[in-house]
Amino acid sequence: MSFTLLHDRDEIERFFRTDVGLHIYSLGDLDDFFWSYTTWFAHRTKGEIRAIALLYAGMAVPTLLALNTDVEPMADLVSSIRELLPRRFYAHLSPDLASVLEPTHQLHAHGLHCKMVLSADAAARLRAASPAGGTVRLGTGDLTAVLAFYEEAYPGNWFDPRMLETGQYVGIREEGRLVSVAGIHVYSPRYRVAALGNIATLPTRRGRGYGSCATAELCRVLVNEGLDVGLNVGAQNEAAIACYRKIGFRTAAHYEEYEAERSPLSHASPPQP
Repeated sequence: MSFTLLHDRDEIERFFRTDVGLHIYSLGDLDDFFWSYTTWFAHRTKGEIRAIALLYAGMAVPTLLALNTDVEPMADLVSSIRELLPRRFYAHLSPDLASVLEPTHQLHAHGLHCKMVLSADAAARLRAASPAGGTVRLGTGDLTAVLAFYEEAYPGNWFDPRMLETGQYVGIREEGRLVSVAGIHVYSPRYRVAALGNIATLPTRRGRGYGSCATAELCRVLVNEGLDVGLNVGAQNEAAIACYRKIGFRTAAHYEEYEAERSPLSHASPPQP
């Protein structure tokens, strides 16, 4: 099995639009804000795309997104590109795909995760809601405060300071200090999607509904821009899932997360454009 590299954003979008809940991150990564960090691999059968894998290199550790409702063509695709993948990367894989990487990479599992999407009913309710009192929008001028907040509330998280440029971060302050933040990993008005992320509350302020309030307010802002809203969450994180369900999210799919590092005996050539 061989693969092709994709460069046509319209072609990629058409494929992912068949399941927005599963591919909301990949759709967002088509945006100019992310595009230069992306490499797109495709499996074709008789000219028809059957699977697309995305390698995103916009963070210190690249991320491979290999998600497909039909596992067989994705398994063939990952098998074809595994020798071209970085020495170290993070992977979001459809269930049963991890074994395809084992010949070339050592895998450290981070468990089963849920992809959740905001329901149409919840989006309609939020569009009609008033702005939540006590919440503030955060931007680039708040970077120092946001970094200090995450150091205490969510160390080691996947926060990209560029995301503050979007203006799609919502915070709650007490006496001038950030105590809760909800933000985005992906935001694209062009492709009408947003993926929430970096949602956290200071340990001393948890249990007061701050996270739910900030997240709901951010969702209200995003749905009023006409965006589909989704997020990823660990399947064992029952408290977070309950919070998201209360806001109006539903589970769209499950996938597995791994850290992958090239096995010492595996030798690979760099990917060709």
